[in-house]
Amino acid sequence: NLSVDDTDHPLIIKVASIPTARMQVYFIDNESYFKRKYVLRDGEGEMFPDNDERAIFFVRGVLETVKKLGWAPDIIHCNGWMANLLPAYMKDVYGEDPYFANSKVICSLYDEGFEGTLNDRMAEKMIQDGVKAETVATLKQPTFNNLNALAVEHSDGLIIGSENLDAETVALVEGRDVPTMRYHGEEGYVADINNFYDTILEGKTEAVAE
Repeated sequence: NLSVDDTDHPLIIKVASIPTARMQVYFIDNESYFKRKYVLRDGEGEMFPDNDERAIFFVRGVLETVKKLGWAPDIIHCNGWMANLLPAYMKDVYGEDPYFANSKVICSLYDEGFEGTLNDRMAEKMIQDGVKAETVATLKQPTFNNLNALAVEHSDGLIIGSENLDAETVALVEGRDVPTMRYHGEEGYVADINNFYDTILEGKTEAVAE
């Protein structure tokens, strides 16, 4: 069970495989958070009111699954705003854990977000988990841009995943002295990502893939 806002929620781990790639794929699940007809919005197009808790559960669930499987990841690559909480959790909650002692966190940033804000107690719920208040100060208003800002501030590397990323987020990225992979379309993307991983693991700070 994972406790979110003082309520326990079962974490279910499922596994599948891709035989042609000789790869196992792990999924995390929870019926109350994820067994729904729609993903982020209801049938009327409104954001689910517990999307903040779903993001918290998702991030913590991924990290707890890694521990359960006995992995010590070199790279944790976050995609999408729901994963943008992970760098903060790595910094304040899991940073001293032996499984993650040498892990580096990369976040890909996109222009696919949401209007308005998530639950205004989101930062409070994260603080209950051990995230420091100063770490989540930007989430006093949990907007899409502020979730991006949280990821930018605490990641070891950043990837611009959309051609038209919000100017506010771009400015934050340019203000960070961490390796940054600029947007350049999908041509040669896999090789560039692998090279970027090497840049992170080698401790370089220059921007790559202009």
